[in-house]
Amino acid sequence: MSEISFQAEKVFVHRWPHDTPLWGDSVKQKLDETISKNPESKKIFVYSNSVKIQDFEFTNLKKIGISVPFFKDECRMIFESQFGELYAHIHITVKSNEYMDVFSKLKSWKSEFFPNDSNK
Repeated sequence: MSEISFQAEKVFVHRWPHDTPLWGDSVKQKLDETISKNPESKKIFVYSNSVKIQDFEFTNLKKIGISVPFFKDECRMIFESQFGELYAHIHITVKSNEYMDVFSKLKSWKSEFFPNDSNK
């Protein structure tokens, strides 16, 4: 698997854990404008060990959760990561008709590249 790409209707990025370096105002503003508070759908690229959203590449992925919530026609991916020297928690929501296909691809990706990752 070389990469998975899809459109996400909603993406939210926040600093996590709280004992990591604070984000500067310019970083917060760019994340809000391009990702978190931007109502347009975002193009997501998932590689073997990173996820790219807009101009941000998130690495050192861990605590990856991929699910289809009860009573909702959507797929969610949540993970902890780094971008540069900063730490983040990312929430991605896919609501398109292809959400089950995206879910299946993401579950296969996680099994292949992060077989020992757990949410403990």
